[in-house]
Amino acid sequence: MPNRADRPTAARPPLTTDAPAPADAELPRDLVTRGLAAARSAIETEAAAVSALADRLDGVFLDVLTAVATCEGHLVVTGLGKSGLVGRKIAATLASTGTPATFIHSGDALHGDSGAVTGRDLVLALSASGETAEVCAFARMLSDRQIPVIAMTGNEESTLAQLSTYTLDTMVLREADPLNLAPTASTTAALVMGDALACALVVLREFTHHDFARFHPSGALGRRLLGGEA
Repeated sequence: MPNRADRPTAARPPLTTDAPAPADAELPRDLVTRGLAAARSAIETEAAAVSALADRLDGVFLDVLTAVATCEGHLVVTGLGKSGLVGRKIAATLASTGTPATFIHSGDALHGDSGAVTGRDLVLALSASGETAEVCAFARMLSDRQIPVIAMTGNEESTLAQLSTYTLDTMVLREADPLNLAPTASTTAALVMGDALACALVVLREFTHHDFARFHPSGALGRRLLGGEA
């Protein structure tokens, strides 16, 4: 019987050089310089995109304000992808500042969730291009039911804009990333337009600190508003 020393051993995998660099490893100086320049450019690009929105608070924005303020139901916000994530934040901000609002994913709307929207509601639909298939299909369904849609898009000539009662223009000259591809400036512009809408509604509804505290009793903010009671 062969002893243990005579048995063949499994070959060990070769050592690789793909191990992660230690945390204190230095990056190439030129890449660091270019990376910082890209970061500064991103901030400047997004700041310019936000600043440009102020000149678009025109008659359409006032019409949207009136429609939302007098809505007897909910403002239903919808979107897909990054625009959907922004839409969730807009709905949450509106709800916490006195405007009954909720979010429905555009994809889910096409699989039955559109039934949650009633004839008393308004729908705010987000799509940077205005051509997102699911968002447009949902808007078309709503149009067939004569439910008003507010488009928030960077393309006023888009399919979504054509299907909507109102269009809030969130066009940006370019995205903030070096490739001009990732939703960055466009999503920031949409988020800020949503905040502008919410802030205007706070004034129109004469929403107070006390009202806010009733909706937000927990956490540090709730404790501050309620004088330590929360």
